[in-house]
Amino acid sequence: MKTLTKLGTAAVVASFAAGAAFADGHAQKWDMPMAYAATNFHSEHGVIFADKVREHTGGAIDITVHAGGSLFGGGDIKRAIQTGQVPIGERFMSAHANEAPLLGWDNLPFIATTYEDNAKLWAAAKDTVNAQLADLNLVALYTCPWPGQGFYFNKEVASSADTQGIKFRSYNSATATFAEELGMIPVQIEAAELSQALATGVASAFISSGSTGYDRKVWEHLSHYYKVNAWLPRNYVMVNTQVWEGLDAEVQAGVQKAADETAAACAAKSAELANFYFDELAKNGMSVEDAGPEFLAELEKIGAKMTAEWLETAGADGKAILDAYNAN
Repeated sequence: MKTLTKLGTAAVVASFAAGAAFADGHAQKWDMPMAYAATNFHSEHGVIFADKVREHTGGAIDITVHAGGSLFGGGDIKRAIQTGQVPIGERFMSAHANEAPLLGWDNLPFIATTYEDNAKLWAAAKDTVNAQLADLNLVALYTCPWPGQGFYFNKEVASSADTQGIKFRSYNSATATFAEELGMIPVQIEAAELSQALATGVASAFISSGSTGYDRKVWEHLSHYYKVNAWLPRNYVMVNTQVWEGLDAEVQAGVQKAADETAAACAAKSAELANFYFDELAKNGMSVEDAGPEFLAELEKIGAKMTAEWLETAGADGKAILDAYNAN
């Protein structure tokens, strides 16, 4: 793992401000960019987190949430935090797997396909992931899983014979790999841009949870959702390392308490909403069904290949995560 060069001017300013937090009796104001719509449960829990931070720090830190990519686009959030342009923000972890392959731990197909197993996988990965994030000048405050991932299409799909040449919205290296293995053409598209991409034909298929389909009203463009439950990816709220280390111990403890409480609430809401999203897709005219046996068998074969490739790139740390998970 390579250490990010520290510190840019903005990060120095952020670090100084963090050290001075509440010294003069005024709250330190943090802007928190998030990539998903304000009505998405991740963004809603960002607001809950901000409220809890104010409560548990006695008002020392006042966080303003900027949802929907309104402050920084999804692809720019991590860099903005690393360089101190903002102190805190949220992104889905596997978006950074190209830079640090270990961070694709939550996109291993068919390894941990229930909320319980996903929690066990995160427990096995947490310490190693945090060490990797430290090298990127980041501290993870909390993570929250999405519901299981399935496929959206604008036609019936029984096997890869039906997916050739389709333009497929990808959001990280794992989804791009799935697309290529199925003969599709991956197109990198942020969630905030998805509706426009579907409307203009830039993409006509993607893999995601029921949440994204519901948020973006994809029934206006697509007709089929196939339940696959390939993985439960995680978003994480991260803070700049210098900002975090600049907080006094009492404020740090308050922020972490808020993070721990929000993580539990967000995971519970994700599980609660999983079937709701399926019902809403169906109510709006989409065919919502389990993937057929031929298609699923193909996906599982691709998944096994992807896991093997991940183990090669993630090395001993990746193997340690899976060994610890499998031992439980």
